[in-house]
Amino acid sequence: MDPGMLVKHSFDKAADKYDRDRRMLIPCFDDFYASILELIPFPPDAPRRVLDLGAGTGILSAFIAEAFPRARITAADFSENMLDQARRRFASQPERVELLLLDYAKDDLPRDFDAVVSAMSIHHLAQPGKRALYGKIYDTLREGGIFINADQVLGPTPGMERHYHAVWLRQVREKGIDETSMAECLERMKEDKQDPLLDQLAWLREVGFHPVDCAYKNFRFAVFWGRK
Repeated sequence: MDPGMLVKHSFDKAADKYDRDRRMLIPCFDDFYASILELIPFPPDAPRRVLDLGAGTGILSAFIAEAFPRARITAADFSENMLDQARRRFASQPERVELLLLDYAKDDLPRDFDAVVSAMSIHHLAQPGKRALYGKIYDTLREGGIFINADQVLGPTPGMERHYHAVWLRQVREKGIDETSMAECLERMKEDKQDPLLDQLAWLREVGFHPVDCAYKNFRFAVFWGRK
């Protein structure tokens, strides 16, 4: 099976309990998502356009919709089951949140956004796919727009990566996750293709983003960005 289809199948199966597990699987959940909102540079009352790539059930889109009540959000994902969950989440505001079935690794992106955001998604792409996607994101942004990626990154050395993983396992179990969910997550992680943070910042520069920076990092969880 194509690697992308394996990932899609995994997330189709996980959709029903995805939100419940997400807070446990990201031990720094609150700071992680708050950092994304802090980086969005336009005022809360500005009628801007935001594209959420790999939106899943709409967790990040919901935070943005609440913090920026005049923003119009396109939440894109390649899992029909995830988008079904998002559809229920945004049932009361269909005029503000558009749901889009889209595989960002293969499909063209919609155009003319003030911000493109993504949370815990792009690490499923191998290095060439990440670099190609960063170029597509640059092209879809309006001049002055921002790309914010909140994701898990590879430790800078094999030893540090093993340490990051051990810390993550301990923290997740301390959060109280059940062993079935833990096993399902570890199985999904076999499809992960993490890359180091510094490499990804360099790839953002290569496609034209300037400046670029990492605003938040907690072991393997990083929030980094670039301006067009």
